[in-house]
Amino acid sequence: MKYPIDLHTHTIASGHAYSTFKENIDYAKETGLKLLGISDHAPAMPFSTGDFYFVNIGVIPRQFGELKLMVGAELNILDFEGGIDLKKYQLERTDYTIASLHPPCIKPGTVEENTAALLGAIKNPYVNIIGHPCDPRYPFDMETIVRAAAENDVLLEINNSSYNKGSGRAGGEEMTVGMLRLCKKYDHPVILGSDAHFYTHIGDFSQTFPMLEEADMPEELIINTDVEKTVSFIEKKRRAI
Repeated sequence: MKYPIDLHTHTIASGHAYSTFKENIDYAKETGLKLLGISDHAPAMPFSTGDFYFVNIGVIPRQFGELKLMVGAELNILDFEGGIDLKKYQLERTDYTIASLHPPCIKPGTVEENTAALLGAIKNPYVNIIGHPCDPRYPFDMETIVRAAAENDVLLEINNSSYNKGSGRAGGEEMTVGMLRLCKKYDHPVILGSDAHFYTHIGDFSQTFPMLEEADMPEELIINTDVEKTVSFIEKKRRAI
């Protein structure tokens, strides 16, 4: 199935991505996406955005013909309490956020420490998605995290780039299938993300399909199928702040 939504993409502002806003937008339109999210890395990622980058994102239009654009941030989880690297006045300007564990920003801990880091991020009212949670370098208590995500209206991401050859997150397929099965158990949707660092990868979720099939994941629990459903899910949490 063609999924019309991709909320995990990057531009040159992230420091290690290679396309511009316009290139991402043009490619998304050409390939028939209906909702594109641009989620550049927050400042703790080396060589990424500065402190004022997210303050000025209101100047960016949010509609390009039939394509809706959302401008967010991929936050870095900084400690085992779930601290993140944007302040409230910056978070308020984003349309959504992804919070992720990245080795340049936090060294992997024990299962208990990694679980606490993810829990802290999930409970942050500005966090909407946990990016690539199934990273074997960061083992965690999966049922605790899935249950908390369901209780706090946070989407857990199935990250396409994690399964590319040479990825630092390689080897997480079994974790991913386990997480998908728990999301089914708790009737909680997941989100597919390309994690595109070059525009031609936008909307590519092909590496995730074998795991979705193995877990027998129902389409209704893959939120990328419906733009209105996705936007409503995110805005529901934002309105509650």
